[in-house]
Amino acid sequence: MPRYLLQATPDLRSRSLVLIKIWSLIIVFNLTFIAGTSPYLMKWNEGFILLGTQFAGGVFLGIALLQFLRDSNEFFDKLGSDDYPFAFMLAVSGYLLTMLADCVCVYVYRKRKCRETAAQQRKSSTNVASSSTGTSQSRIQVPDDRFNHYVDPAFFSTSSFGDSILLIVMLSFHSVYEGITIGIAGTGSKAWRTLWVVSLHKIFAAIAMGIALMRTIPDHPLISCAAYSFVFAISTPLGVGIGIVIDSTVQGVVADWIYAIFIGISSGVFLYVSVNHLVSKGYSPHSKVSVDTPLHKFLAVLVGVAVIAIIMIWES
Repeated sequence: MPRYLLQATPDLRSRSLVLIKIWSLIIVFNLTFIAGTSPYLMKWNEGFILLGTQFAGGVFLGIALLQFLRDSNEFFDKLGSDDYPFAFMLAVSGYLLTMLADCVCVYVYRKRKCRETAAQQRKSSTNVASSSTGTSQSRIQVPDDRFNHYVDPAFFSTSSFGDSILLIVMLSFHSVYEGITIGIAGTGSKAWRTLWVVSLHKIFAAIAMGIALMRTIPDHPLISCAAYSFVFAISTPLGVGIGIVIDSTVQGVVADWIYAIFIGISSGVFLYVSVNHLVSKGYSPHSKVSVDTPLHKFLAVLVGVAVIAIIMIWES
């Protein structure tokens, strides 16, 4: 059993640990908000965003399997629950729960799109019928449904305020849970490491969201970008706050159980975000870039996994 599990359970209410988590809350909010509004002030290289997203996917994959799943499994062993693979079961549960949440949002989004399309067709038919020019009806132009290509709402266009809110809520769902993993971290080093991993994902997602908003919201883009970036940025600090509250109300064996369960589910959430959002779909540049090739993407993911693997050498 690893040495750190044989030591006394860390004091989750210690002043230094709580301060680290509060600083994490502040840092991740500011980084995300700045990244979300940055496309209004500067032109990002789309090749950099593409490879950065793939790199973030590799980092998420590494942290899910090399740290979170390992920690959860070792804590269950410490608690005497090594007869059943609880950690792996929780990882699968976290993966499926995240997938289910995406399915619900996809269903709601498509229902809204169907209603809007039907309303547009009825309105167009009425206008054509009332026209006396005798010209033939023009074909109705329906926006491309890019929802099948991207599950991450940072990359779609929206046609109404309701759609925008739905997409931001969908993206923020993962962010809240990512924040909880920071808030329940048992040591300062784990909190800092989880912070930079989560921040990496949030920064690239926020930049992509800002680029999408700049292209789809022509009126007052700075105000719109700032508003959406604020909502997206506040989601992870909210999760950090939830984690701090959890740690402040429990200690001892109960805290170990909560940590083992949450971190096991988190491994599944991070695995889903890595595989389904970042690696397989990622960011699609609007113009041709030389690094948009399978080999470049693979190398970016490989570097991300390698970074986490090297970091884990020191912890081991």
